[in-house]
This record gives sequence, structure tokens and C-alpha cells, in this order.
Amino acid sequence: MQEDITKEKKYDKWIVVLSIAIPLVVAALFGVKIDAKLPVFLPPIYASINAFTALVLVTAFWAIVNKKQNLHKRLMQLAITLSVMFLIMYVAYHMTSDSTKYGGEGFVKYVYYVILITHIVMSVAVIPFVLITYVRAITSNFERHKKIARITFPLWLYVAVSGVIVYILISPYY
Repeated sequence: MQEDITKEKKYDKWIVVLSIAIPLVVAALFGVKIDAKLPVFLPPIYASINAFTALVLVTAFWAIVNKKQNLHKRLMQLAITLSVMFLIMYVAYHMTSDSTKYGGEGFVKYVYYVILITHIVMSVAVIPFVLITYVRAITSNFERHKKIARITFPLWLYVAVSGVIVYILISPYY
């Protein structure tokens, strides 16, 4: 057990750096505007990536419950890849396009903002959880991996699903 924790320690600095750097870089890039039109309309694409990520996460959960470790591993690598793709497209969109204002009114407007704000907060909070969970898996510390995965999975799933909901709610105003 101590050996597994020692293996994890060499990744601690990277986890901290990435957990801080990713949100800061994304926030900084929101202030950068590039006068270019992208060849595709990105919001439905990255919303679809979020939906696919949610499906992959649920399938990966099913795989591990059914003791299909190799499938689980491949699906989790795919989920991380999809999340990185989402982030790149999301930043590219916001660097080349003005933000869309939500135009709904009444109760739905409050629902939209609650989902949007929790989505944003959780998308930042989930970064270290995903990284720690992944490190515990690649260092074969599966008992500690399982413990944090119980937290990481619902957070990550919420971010993926709420991203789709936010897109659906704002899509009439693009």
C-alpha cells in the first residue's frame, strides 16, 4: 500500500499544476478575441461531445461493475480524450465568437442559470478528481482508485449531462 502511494506522489505536482493552470488558461483565453470565422458551428458539436462523454462514462461504469477492466480502462481514456476535445473546441468557439445571451424568461431562466453556474463550478472542481482518479488507476492503486472514483464519477457525469442541458436551453438564442 505504501509503495502504491509513493508511486502516486510523483504525479502530485502535475495534478496541482494542471488543476490550477487549466481553469486559469481557459479564463485568460476568454479575454482573447481572434477575428476569424471557424468553418463549423461548434456549440452543437461540443454539446454532442458532452453527450457522448456521458454515455462513455455510464458504459465505463457498467464495464467495471461487470469486471471488464480492459474495456473500462479504454473507455475512461476515451472519456478523458473527449473532455480535452470538448475543452479545445469550447475555448476556440469563445475566442472567435461573441457569447450568446440567454433570452428565456420566468422560471426557466432561473433553472438555466442554476444549471449553468453549477456546471461551470463543477467543471473546474472535477479536474483534480479526474486526474487523481486516473493516477491511482495507472499506478495500480485500485483500492484508493475506487474510493475517489465514487466521487469523481457523479461529478464528471453531472458536468457532461449539464453541458448538454445548457446547450439545449440556450440553443434557440444562437
